[in-house]
Amino acid sequence: MNGYTLFDTAIGRCGIAWTQRGVAALQLPEAHEGKTRVRLLRRFPQALEAAPPAAVQRAIDGIVALLRGDACDLSSIRLDMQGVPPFHRRVYALARTIAPGRTLTYGDIATQLGDPGAARAVGQALGHNPFAIIVPCHRVLAAHGQAGGFSAHGGAATKLRLLSIEGVQVPGTSTLFDAAA
Repeated sequence: MNGYTLFDTAIGRCGIAWTQRGVAALQLPEAHEGKTRVRLLRRFPQALEAAPPAAVQRAIDGIVALLRGDACDLSSIRLDMQGVPPFHRRVYALARTIAPGRTLTYGDIATQLGDPGAARAVGQALGHNPFAIIVPCHRVLAAHGQAGGFSAHGGAATKLRLLSIEGVQVPGTSTLFDAAA
């Protein structure tokens, strides 16, 4: 069965979808709950709202803890990567090694993948990340430590908020973050 549920976090109501293979998507909060649900169901129209199985509930508990500011390792959460291109899988695997409170740049990941010229492709892969927070794309910055983009509702301000929760201050962004808080 493909299922989904919405759950409360310190940053708002998130959504999570799963299959028998694992977590299929994590949806960060939209402007209101209805939009969060619609965006999640747009990707998984066959999912039925249901109580999460134990493994998914553990994932939810970890996500809630992380967004509350607790040190929490989400790297053991099983993901359903069916339909995820091979390059994206490699990028996501590397991003999952970035510990809370740490960051890498798109270029760092490209270099670690053995293709230093692929920073833009890394950014595009992370822009399509269906597992936000679990695959911590918010911990990946643009060149010279700039925030860069973020495809979730709120854009870069949301990215900066997530980093702030983890104790990371991105240089030159306090005004943007303060305005978005």
